[in-house]
Amino acid sequence: MDRPKIRIATTSLAGCFGCHMSFLDIDERLLELTRMADFDRSPLTDIKQLGRCDIGIIEGGVCNAENVEVLRQFRERCTHLVAIGACAINGGIPALRNRYPLEACLEEAYLRGEGLHQPAIPDDPELPPLLEKVLPVHEVVQVDYTIPGCPPSADAIWSVLCALLAGREPELPRPLIHYD
Repeated sequence: MDRPKIRIATTSLAGCFGCHMSFLDIDERLLELTRMADFDRSPLTDIKQLGRCDIGIIEGGVCNAENVEVLRQFRERCTHLVAIGACAINGGIPALRNRYPLEACLEEAYLRGEGLHQPAIPDDPELPPLLEKVLPVHEVVQVDYTIPGCPPSADAIWSVLCALLAGREPELPRPLIHYD
């Protein structure tokens, strides 16, 4: 009898989506991965809801209430949570706004920015409220593993996934995380 496949889910919070692009850069190994695992919420499936998963992959910093909610769902429903990339690990580029009060950032972007035709700070109830500061993932939930980089290499992501799929502790040898 075949054992059930491992379930993997991914999400992108505040960032550039570059870490998901590195994940997709696994290229033909994605086919191998689909033989070993099923995908839940992910750009590969376009599934929007998260079920129970073995591995949750998070990229991006935490900048709004919706990010917090998604992150808490991932922690609750995923056995292993993997934060990938600088934004998830330390807030990255989105956290550059942390040096300024949130209101000053909104005013600069929406009231004083170049080329504005109808300056106004958005207040649509459909928009999730922004946090005062962009947070790294580990400041909101416990993270089990991290893959550094901006973005991390496809080989680093592949190495961690293979270890987790095999039931081993992931190790990232220096060549996979050394950047010149």
